[in-house]
Amino acid sequence: MTGGALDMPAITAAARLLEQGRLVALPTETVYGLGADAENPEAVARIYQAKGRPQDHPVIVHVAPGAVLGYWASAIPAEAEQLAAAFWPGPLTMILKRAPNIPDAVSGGQDTVGLRCPSHPVAIALLQAFKGGRGGVAAPSANKFGHVSPTTAQHVIDEFGADGTVDAVLDGGQSAVGIESTIVDLSRLATHGPVLLRPGHISAEAIAAVIDALPAAPDAAAPRASGTLESHYAPHTPVAMQGSHEIAGTLARLKDAGKNVALIHYSHFPDVFAESQLPTSPEGFAHALYAALRAMDTAGADLILVEAPPQDDAWLGVNDRLRRAAHGSTGIVHGLLNHEPFS
Repeated sequence: MTGGALDMPAITAAARLLEQGRLVALPTETVYGLGADAENPEAVARIYQAKGRPQDHPVIVHVAPGAVLGYWASAIPAEAEQLAAAFWPGPLTMILKRAPNIPDAVSGGQDTVGLRCPSHPVAIALLQAFKGGRGGVAAPSANKFGHVSPTTAQHVIDEFGADGTVDAVLDGGQSAVGIESTIVDLSRLATHGPVLLRPGHISAEAIAAVIDALPAAPDAAAPRASGTLESHYAPHTPVAMQGSHEIAGTLARLKDAGKNVALIHYSHFPDVFAESQLPTSPEGFAHALYAALRAMDTAGADLILVEAPPQDDAWLGVNDRLRRAAHGSTGIVHGLLNHEPFS
């Protein structure tokens, strides 16, 4: 996409590749997705192979505006129609009971399916060109499983460019939202009501304003959903989060210990080995977060230290991603200060 114009020959060619069972990376307003024909189990299997994704971890099916939900889901509750009217195209994924004609390759073997209509103009044009607008594109984030999601075409090329598994990368600029879609489970309304499986740009309160029911927290029997493992969205460099009042002291101690720190922050901290200062709004922070994690991951630091954002509801999606990014690095600051090996 150059100067706001759609590259329709590239989009049409990408649609034909999808119809042939090939993989195409596409921009969405959340992050870039690694797309395949959702109704072609062999093509979906190529996504799992390329990402190194566990077979029981479901993917989200992206559909064009005006798609017939009844083709994909066996039951369409009124709440799904209301949320689609309010938020589609946009960063909301709904979990519904999967229609019998849809292969379980997209659902990790479950009887549910995640559906989303993205708002990025390139994604919409691709979905309209693919199978005449009647198909669905299974598209988890276009990165190796568990790593930081891509928000630019270059991020995708950095991730997959050398191995030849992706047949085309559509460039739609930097993703506007910057973190993955909100996921709400509507498949068990009669017994559990709506359930928020993954927070994102669209808040639980915004959902409640439409369907008059606040989504509950995930329960043990909730469907598995994309991006909900405890360790996820992680760079190769260990990540730690600390409050604003702790960071200056930690930076000084780690410097004295001979350790290099890459800092992601929104307050001012002097004399840092490498840094990325992000906006103070939750929307601006989310938009820039993954690019910052990727940049700091290449800085040659021993640690990526993140200034913990506020804990109010507007920051729920950002804090969810940061918590998962840091999950595998518990105790890293203590270990670095005491020269303990990290694995």
